[in-house]
Amino acid sequence: MKTLTSCVNKLTLEGYTEDFKAGERGLLSLQHEKIYEPSQIQINDFYRFEGASDPADNSILYALETDDGIKGTLVDAYGPYADSKVVAFMAEVERLHKGATKDDAAKN
Repeated sequence: MKTLTSCVNKLTLEGYTEDFKAGERGLLSLQHEKIYEPSQIQINDFYRFEGASDPADNSILYALETDDGIKGTLVDAYGPYADSKVVAFMAEVERLHKGATKDDAAKN
């Protein structure tokens, strides 16, 4: 996948239909209007994109799944333009699941 749009389209076909947004209280499911904590999120995949000439075009796409089966995506810039809420939330998700299998993470 070479573009953000093509990756989002592919993930949508794979069932990642939810749009997520990181906020002060956690990760917000925009369609279901539910907030998730880092322990309730699994990162299934991610894709990085680099702008050809502008660092502001650098972005990352996360394919996420919640502990109640909601699959969706979260998009952020990376590097100096990254959203600090997204960075902090995703760092906590990674910290909680580091070295854990999906079955181990589901038990937490």
